[in-house]
Amino acid sequence: MTDPAEPAEPLPVGRFDELPATGAADLLRACCAAPGWIARMVQGRPYAERDRLLAASDTAFGTFVQQDVDDALADHPRIGDRVGGGSGAAAFSRAEQAAVGDAHDQVRRDLAAGNRAYEERFDRVFLIRAAGRSPEQILAELHRRMGNDDAAEVAEVVEQLRQITRLRLQASIR
Repeated sequence: MTDPAEPAEPLPVGRFDELPATGAADLLRACCAAPGWIARMVQGRPYAERDRLLAASDTAFGTFVQQDVDDALADHPRIGDRVGGGSGAAAFSRAEQAAVGDAHDQVRRDLAAGNRAYEERFDRVFLIRAAGRSPEQILAELHRRMGNDDAAEVAEVVEQLRQITRLRLQASIR
């Protein structure tokens, strides 16, 4: 049995194209939990090439509405929270946020306080592509984005979702 903390071996795009719709949807759900995005991606098959799949995903984010954002965010933990569970999304979150666990105590406290302030201001979890960013960079982005109005912040959230999803797709499908 595979360790749920470890990402599965990437599936060739041709195999992804051949999966039953439910199997394809299950794989995609670990990348982004928005049902509308999942449906568009499943219906867009066959892709035949990974670049076509990634481009279709990027394009789908251009059609996101608030419900898509809400659905996708429901599957994302707060930055700094320890993610449990064996789902693919949980495994991705643990890997993406690994650096936050090594942050200095003060940075972790500042992230927790920033998360609370962000949620009070925007009524949603703070979302950022954590992969490749230090805890200090994440904290700086959180502070910067607190100055956004709601429309600007929704646009930033959609872009962060797109980046996270793209990285997860690249790890899932070759």
